[in-house]
Order: sequence, then structure tokens, then C-alpha cells
Amino acid sequence: MTETDRLSLFFSNEFPFNKEGLEEFVHTFVIKSYKKGEIILENGNTENELRFLDQGIIREFYATNGREKNINFYTNASFITDFSSFTHATPSKKYQECLTDVHLRVLSKEKFVTFTNQYNCGKLFIETIFQRIVVNKETEEFNHFVNTAEELYLDIMKNKPDWLLQIPQYHIASYLGITPETLSRIRKRI
Repeated sequence: MTETDRLSLFFSNEFPFNKEGLEEFVHTFVIKSYKKGEIILENGNTENELRFLDQGIIREFYATNGREKNINFYTNASFITDFSSFTHATPSKKYQECLTDVHLRVLSKEKFVTFTNQYNCGKLFIETIFQRIVVNKETEEFNHFVNTAEELYLDIMKNKPDWLLQIPQYHIASYLGITPETLSRIRKRI
């Protein structure tokens, strides 16, 4: 499946709207490649492009005073843009780092705005994305508050098993808010 096909399929499944506009929209994206270890979003920078992950793994994290806390991993075809920063033109609080070589499809904010003005479907896209972000974030925060690290790990095993195969354990430990040694003990018990 080509990169354009993945993006078209994503929109067809997740955001069905004007097919004519969809084709034009998908062909407006450009391909960018990044190497393992590259930072593609930095705290303090304002998001100025839509980024769609076509291939690779990206970790999203907060960092302050030499400490990092992983908040998400992207392993499947999806948008990885900080939509709050993108929509409101405010500095991002997040970092995104490539854990593998990564291929993205990218669209500048300027081209996105032109497209949304022309087809009026971008508004629905942004509203739907925000609704999903709010629901996912609320669920995640609640789960991290009420569940133990072991319960969170079991949830990853059930709902995101690809993380356990593709992401280093010390990153998983950071996501769970525990040390790698504690994660090792949890894995032995399970």
C-alpha cells in the first residue's frame, strides 16, 4: 500500500467527507523522512504543519529539569500533530522523537487553511480530532489515576501489544511512571 493510499484510507475510515476534496487534500501532502533519534517537535515551538505518520515509531513526551515523562507512542498510521498548538498558534509543551526511522506526510498550516476555506470540511476534521483528543486524554488521565502500574501494563498488553514488541522497556516504564526495575518485576509476575 502506498503512502497516499494509507492517508486516503485513514480519511475514508475516520473522517468521511467530500471525496473530491479528499483526493485533492491527500495529494497536497509532501513526504518527509526522519532518522532514528531526531526530534520533530520541541517544547516552545508552535506547530505549523499537519503531520501524518505513515511508517515508523514516535514517542511523545514532556521534559523539564532534566526529567522526561513519556505520554504517548505512535506506532500506527495516524496524525501526530499537536492540534492545540496548531489550531491556536500557541507554543507546544510537548516533544516528539523518532524511535525508528520515520516517514511522514506533511501539510503546511497555510495550505491546510487554504484547503479548509475552499472545501469547508477542515472545520469538521479539526472538531472531530479535538473531540477524540479530549476523550482519549480524559480516559488516559483517569486510568493513570485509578490503576496501578501493573493494571496499566495489563491494559497495554491487551489494547496496545505492538508497544511491547516495538518500544524499549525503559520508555514503557516512563509511560507507566515507574522505574525499569519495577517494570521488570511486574513482567516477571505476569
